[in-house]
Amino acid sequence: MSPTEKTNRYHEISQKYGDPWIWGIYIMLLIISIVESYSASSREIAAQGIYMPIIKQCIFLGLGAACVVGLQRVDYNRPAFLYAMIPGLAVITVFSLVYVMFFGEVINGARRAMTIVPGVTLQPAELAKLSIVTILSYIFAKSQKNQDISTNGLVGAALVVALYGGLMIRSGLTNTLLLIAISGSMLLIGGARFKKIGILMVFFGIMFGFFVIIKNNNDKKEEMFKDSQKEMQVEIPAGADPGLAHDGSGEVARTGTWKSRVNEWLNSDSLVYRPITAKNQQEMFSRMAQANGGIVRFGVGKSRECSRLPLAFSDYIYSIIVEEWGFVGGIFVMLLYLSLLGRAAMIVRRSKRVLPSLLVIGMASFITFQALFHMAINVGVFPVSGQPLPLISKGGTSIIVISVAFGVMLSVSRTIANYGNKKNKVEETPIIEGLDAENPTEIPAKNVWR
Repeated sequence: MSPTEKTNRYHEISQKYGDPWIWGIYIMLLIISIVESYSASSREIAAQGIYMPIIKQCIFLGLGAACVVGLQRVDYNRPAFLYAMIPGLAVITVFSLVYVMFFGEVINGARRAMTIVPGVTLQPAELAKLSIVTILSYIFAKSQKNQDISTNGLVGAALVVALYGGLMIRSGLTNTLLLIAISGSMLLIGGARFKKIGILMVFFGIMFGFFVIIKNNNDKKEEMFKDSQKEMQVEIPAGADPGLAHDGSGEVARTGTWKSRVNEWLNSDSLVYRPITAKNQQEMFSRMAQANGGIVRFGVGKSRECSRLPLAFSDYIYSIIVEEWGFVGGIFVMLLYLSLLGRAAMIVRRSKRVLPSLLVIGMASFITFQALFHMAINVGVFPVSGQPLPLISKGGTSIIVISVAFGVMLSVSRTIANYGNKKNKVEETPIIEGLDAENPTEIPAKNVWR
């Protein structure tokens, strides 16, 4: 097949199903998820049986695949789709975040989830990552002015990120940092000047300063909780860090948790000289798992640390991947996520409108940054914090949300590929008033689909 024929075939596939590269990355992550989630489930197997953990994972992956297939067939500029993904998703997310803040179920010392029906829970923090992309896409597309984002748009984006960050702060500091990273990447694609991006980062820094002040005040309350805990001999829930304060409901005082984790991270270079305790077992066993992997290894299903490493099937699954595949395997997985971001950037350059550009780059940034955060935590670059590896770690809410993100990217890529198609002039179709601003980063090319 000649290069021209290959290019034409590639373009035909893109017009019908969406970008083939994104499909390839998605399918590869599904395969890795099935293999590694089963391999890292020794603790769950002991409680649920040999096949139940992988059956649950496959059910969620199947539901996620159905979302991908369904969404990739929907044109992104349909009003019904935009109303569902922007205001509809935002209302559900904010309501669920507020509910969980006061009435949510405690998981690993923090209120993180809400029960939908018996046996099915929802973690709103995962929904918030998806929702922030759609809201910022709307704000930046609506506030385009002379290929720049207006001041009102910048203020609106800052307030939205601050609101979501404040609602999510108790469920994990890395979630808030992830929102900031996503908003920064979308600002660049939205055409914001570096001066405005700098101003927004300063605003986030000030907000973080206020958070530190509040945290220090809460530290005093935490000490009081500790003293009362000793006097009352309150038993610490299984799996929680010892020495941390609880409010009586099983929820750990998060300020003490963050302070402890940051201190451990700052002194992580001396882990090799420390005994393994309940407090540092996650870091210790994860480093052992990675050391076992070496440079190259073909030991899928032969992990030694998965039975000892807490949360090996979710927050620390990357350590198990490195143990079984070696350093080369870990780099391969990282490159999958980075290539997703690179492919999204190529799609963005072909779009004539800023809204689909922001949707694609926002979804890709959300997935890639979350993966990089997970890997950084596993290898000790970031302090310990719960962050699943997208589509690979176990967790129904995370899998469904990531699948929706893939579906949106494929929908937009298919729509863009049909630009100029006489049978499907979707990019030329008028959408909601005010959302048809031109893409400031568009670079027309004769053949960018090779």
